[in-house]
Amino acid sequence: MSMVTNTLGRYFAGRFLVSAVGVFASIFILLVLVDYIEMVRKTSGLASASALMVAETSLFRVPQLLEKMMPFCVLIGAMTCYLALSRRLELVVARAAGVSAWQFIAPALASAIVLGLMATTLYNPMSANLRELSKRMEAELFGSAPGGGVQDASGFWLNQINPDGSVIINAARSEQQGVRLTGLTLFRFDTKNHFKDRIEAREATLEDGQWVFRSVRRFSLDAPPVDEPTFILPTTLTPAQVRNSFSTPETVSFWQLPTYIRSSESSGFATAGYRLQYHKLIAQPFLLAAMVMLAASVSLRFFRMGGVQKMVLSGVGAGFLLYVLSKVTEDLSKAALMDPIAAAWLPVLVGGLTGFMALLYQEDG
Repeated sequence: MSMVTNTLGRYFAGRFLVSAVGVFASIFILLVLVDYIEMVRKTSGLASASALMVAETSLFRVPQLLEKMMPFCVLIGAMTCYLALSRRLELVVARAAGVSAWQFIAPALASAIVLGLMATTLYNPMSANLRELSKRMEAELFGSAPGGGVQDASGFWLNQINPDGSVIINAARSEQQGVRLTGLTLFRFDTKNHFKDRIEAREATLEDGQWVFRSVRRFSLDAPPVDEPTFILPTTLTPAQVRNSFSTPETVSFWQLPTYIRSSESSGFATAGYRLQYHKLIAQPFLLAAMVMLAASVSLRFFRMGGVQKMVLSGVGAGFLLYVLSKVTEDLSKAALMDPIAAAWLPVLVGGLTGFMALLYQEDG
């Protein structure tokens, strides 16, 4: 009977899942508390911000942050699982019964692949949708303060050329992949690049052939500020073009990425970021399996032989180096210096082969 499906295999798989989910839940609670405290600090001067709405906003922001930490949750969970099994001598008994290390890590590998498939197909779309919802709630919280509140990095910038001149658009936050923007500042120039005026708006939506700005205040050099309910700016931009400027690949769900890649390619835009994200999500189940291999290579030693702290630190260090490698390959891919497929799969191969070779040396000499 296969080790993955028999009673002992199910026991090992269950222990691994409990450890991995426990680490995931612990980090989730920690991130929620930290993000909530930061949000409370930022909303302390807003009378309209209720504690419940701030808590919901933080809760919806965290899943996407935690998605990036999922490989480390699996790494730490697997190390915790195997160290606990070793401390209670369960691995010793399994070895005495003729079960090799390859057999009792097989259930964890299968479980990690299943977790990765669920993370890619279910968790990723959910986290992307929750992130969009959190952006909408942030816009409600900070809508009265253009450019304030929680921003996406340094904001989003777009340069639009019109027959009567050019317009530089800066948005503090983006929703619905750039179709709706909040916290806006516009700088308008004439055909000779002479400054005309500056416009601030609470929000803007992209409609057919035009931007519609609401709650507008116009500043010019030779007149006092003027408040207007709406301001219409003609545009030739399409949602696909705006998406390329105002969206990030991480906010697009796995199931929508192929469509985004095709639309960006047909519009002549760079698709390296979207392609990299797509292949990273495809490779995620195997990355989690590679993390289990790394964890097993430093956690299967008999507990009473000592040196456990050194082995745990080496496992954490290996995970950190793998993270650095993934960031380097990601930056190279976004700079068009490495193919997105190679950038997504290289950390998986390096992590998996490193764990495999270490286990092969330990178990088979």
